[in-house]
Amino acid sequence: MKSTLVLGMFALGLAGAAAQVPQNPQVQAPAKAAPAPAATGQAAPAAAPPLKLYSLNSETQADPFPPVNPKFFTADSPSVATVDSYLHAVLGYDPNRIWRVIAIQTTPAAGVSKVTALVSEKTANAKVQQAIFFVLSDGKHLIADTSGVLPFGADPYAGNRAVVQARATGPWHGAPWKGLMLVEFADLQCPHCKDAQATMKRLAEDFPQARIVYESLPLVDIHPFAEKSALYGVCVAKKSNDAFFTYAQAVYDMQSQLTPETGDKTLNDAVTKAGADPAAVAACAATPEAKSTVDASTKLAGDLGVDQTPMLMVNGRLIPLGGVPYETLKQIVAFQAGMDGVSLPVTAPLAK
Repeated sequence: MKSTLVLGMFALGLAGAAAQVPQNPQVQAPAKAAPAPAATGQAAPAAAPPLKLYSLNSETQADPFPPVNPKFFTADSPSVATVDSYLHAVLGYDPNRIWRVIAIQTTPAAGVSKVTALVSEKTANAKVQQAIFFVLSDGKHLIADTSGVLPFGADPYAGNRAVVQARATGPWHGAPWKGLMLVEFADLQCPHCKDAQATMKRLAEDFPQARIVYESLPLVDIHPFAEKSALYGVCVAKKSNDAFFTYAQAVYDMQSQLTPETGDKTLNDAVTKAGADPAAVAACAATPEAKSTVDASTKLAGDLGVDQTPMLMVNGRLIPLGGVPYETLKQIVAFQAGMDGVSLPVTAPLAK
C-alpha cells in the first residue's frame, strides 16, 4: 500500500496558504526583521541575526518574515534553539529553504507547547507558509496535522537510529557497518513495493557506504500471500543474503501469480531461482522460529510508527518510498548522512 505519511512533518512542501502570526494579528512582512525585546516565559530569539535566514541578500531580497514578537513566547519548553535544530534536521536537506520560529506557547494541556514557524524559500516572491505543531510533555515527541506522533528534538531521529541499529537484523547488502543504514519495510505482495525496487537499486548504486536492510511488514489483511512469502523469505535467507534478494526479486517479478491457484507454485519457483530447496524451505516456513522472525520484523515496524509499505528509514528518518522524487530522496539521504557524521564521496552534484 502506498504510504501517505508526510516526510517528518513538512519535508517536501508545507500545506497552507500565506502564513499568519499566532492569534491572527495583521501580518506585514518588513524589509528587515525588527529587534525583539525580552520575552515573558523564555527569551525570544534575537533578531541579530534572525534565525535561519542564511545568506539572503538584503539588497536584492527582503526578509520575507514578520518580526518576532516576544508576547508569543509564553512556554518555558522547548527552547527556540531546540526548535531551530529540529527544523534544520527536517528541512535542512534543501539549501533553498529558510525559516523562522515565531511562537512557542503554552496550551491548556499541561506540559504541551504549541510551536509556530514560518517557512519560505530564498527564491524571489516565494510563498511564506506556516507550520504548527504541538510538542508533548516528554520533549521528545510532537503531533502535527494527520501525521500522528512524530519524534522531536535537536536530533529527532537519534532514538529511531539506535533502534534500527540494534534490531534491524533482516537480510542486507552493501556495507557491513551500521553508520549509514537504509532500512526498507516492505511486503512482497505489495505492488508499490515492487515498483520501489528500482529506487532501492539506485540507492545501492549511489550510496555504496550504506547497509541496506530488508524488513518484512506483511499486510495480511489485504494480501493473502504476504505472510507466506515473508516466511519463505526468512528461510531462504538462511542460505545467504544474496539468495534472499534473488528470491524477493523473483516474487516481485511474478507477483501477479500470487493467487489461490498459482501462489504456492510461484513461491516455489522463486525459491528454486534463489538456489534453495522448495521442500526444505516450506518445512522451515512452518516452524515457530520462522514465524517469530517475521513477527519481530512486524513489531519493529510498529515500534517505529511504520504501518504502511513501502517505507524507507534512513538512519532513523522515515521516508515514504514512491512518494518522493529520486533526486530529492538522494538529497535527503546525503544530508542525513552528513548530520550523522558519515563522510560520503562526491560522485555527482545533488539536484538544486
